[in-house]
Amino acid sequence: MNRALLRSSKLLNQIQLRKILNDGCKVKIQPSATFWLNCNHQIRHYSNNKDKSGDKSRAAEPEEEPEFDDPGSTESERSHQLITAKYFRVNEEEQNKKSFEGAIDIFTHKDGRRRGDVEFIYGALKNMEKFGVHKDLQSYKKLMNVFPKGKYVPENRIQADFFHYPNHQDCAIAIMVKMEENKIIPDEEMGDMIINIFGKLSEPFKKYCRCMYWYPKLKNISPWLLPDKLPDDALELALIGIEQITSVDRLTEINVYETKELEQATDKTWIVSGQSPEQMKLLKEVEIGSPIYVEGAFRLWLDDCQVNYFILRGPPKPRHEDAKLEVVDIEEIRMWMDGEKEKHEGRQLNRYPSVHEQEDGVIYAVCATGTSSRESLLSWIRFLEKENPHLSDLAVLFTLQSPLGPVTPVKESTDLH
Repeated sequence: MNRALLRSSKLLNQIQLRKILNDGCKVKIQPSATFWLNCNHQIRHYSNNKDKSGDKSRAAEPEEEPEFDDPGSTESERSHQLITAKYFRVNEEEQNKKSFEGAIDIFTHKDGRRRGDVEFIYGALKNMEKFGVHKDLQSYKKLMNVFPKGKYVPENRIQADFFHYPNHQDCAIAIMVKMEENKIIPDEEMGDMIINIFGKLSEPFKKYCRCMYWYPKLKNISPWLLPDKLPDDALELALIGIEQITSVDRLTEINVYETKELEQATDKTWIVSGQSPEQMKLLKEVEIGSPIYVEGAFRLWLDDCQVNYFILRGPPKPRHEDAKLEVVDIEEIRMWMDGEKEKHEGRQLNRYPSVHEQEDGVIYAVCATGTSSRESLLSWIRFLEKENPHLSDLAVLFTLQSPLGPVTPVKESTDLH
């Protein structure tokens, strides 16, 4: 009996529901409230105590979004700007590692489910240089720890093959790409974090394995290794740059001059000069009155810092004739113990050009100055005349034309860090 009543009540409810959907009529469900069902199946609640003057419900006004300078920016750029304005807008004095990690802690403690973690991480990556943490491994690990643990781990191989949570995996890969650009090698702790977040079958863990295989092999492959942290002083940067340029000749002597030692100097600055004994010998062979040129500035990059340098170049030397292969009878070969000389006494060995003799000219010296001005280069030539007296008999021309653009003076200290 009870089952029959239950079936009949269910059937009656279905008939009433179909009638409501077809006619859009009003159904009284509770004495205190009424519900309207429209054709789009949207439910609107009206209280019995509402004001009878207005029949339409007032929609909630949307929250005002912050206005940005560029109205044509993309959605990702607007998201980055919003994250920056909400978490990373601090004074320049407070832009340090402590403030950066504090902003991460505010986001992680605000919501345990970490909603919006992808947008927050992309916004944090954009602000790492501003806070000076783009070369700090702990900051990258703290940023990777924003992802919740276990939520994005695929439960089976099919989910892993179909790129489980693709946006979050791309975001984790972007963190490691940022580390690669700044020459930061991940450690085993970061690998354990990636396993706990995405699992071993994820793309971020594959990227981590490739990094751990290749980075240690390629870390010291460059013959010109730089310190982990470059100095801020422009003079020390110039010394590192000139050492790299002159490393082709290990006998090169690098000297640091102060222009205040010269009475005629008008530009008080420093000069880093490099010249080898082979270059001094080549300079002595130049004919008196021949022109030589001071050219530059050329640009040398040391990580993210640049050094402008100049060269003292002369005209190219005539090309040596290629050695001719001659067939010599073995009976004509004489050794020193025979006490006889060979018949062909006119034979001489061909002299191969040195590394300083290039096709477009001979490089006699290289330098970098504190101001990259014509007056500082004139002081450099006067210092070279003390070690190369033959230089005073030559015509030195200052071109100061660089294929890289106008000459950019170097400051006493760089603020690139």
